Amino acid sequence: MPRIDKENYYLDIAETVLERGTCLRRNYGAIIVKNDQIVSTGYVGAPRGRKNCSDLGVCIREKMNVQRGTRYELCRSVHAEANAIIHAPREQMIGATMYLVGKEFGSGDYVENANSCAMCKRMIINAGIQRVVIRNTKEKFTALYVEDWIVDDDSLDGKEGY
Repeated sequence: MPRIDKENYYLDIAETVLERGTCLRRNYGAIIVKNDQIVSTGYVGAPRGRKNCSDLGVCIREKMNVQRGTRYELCRSVHAEANAIIHAPREQMIGATMYLVGKEFGSGDYVENANSCAMCKRMIINAGIQRVVIRNTKEKFTALYVEDWIVDDDSLDGKEGY
């Protein structure tokens, strides 16, 4: 059996983490890795003590047919990236890589053109994470450098979504 490359190894772990997600629309799993050690994990879910959408049986954004990448203030969940950042000490995130995998709730397909939302991008920048690797297919991924998010500041163009 051929040995899996490191990027897909960590993406597989992030994909396992997303299985804890409670969103009825899309679930993401995120892990933060530094010096070949997992620092933190995170998945999509309501804040501690609040009911998850899976418990309530409804996603407000889905019910309202809200376009992907918009109106996150309506969402009950904390995003996977945010949860991973919340649970990691900052000194362990500086220069680290975040691995991110998203799947559609209904079909189980990988989220097409997945990326972090504007709020999560800001948190990733401030956390000091250097790179974000996002799964496109079981073997293919996109590696993004956070420095590019700083230089090409998409918050200035006024567009919604990602």
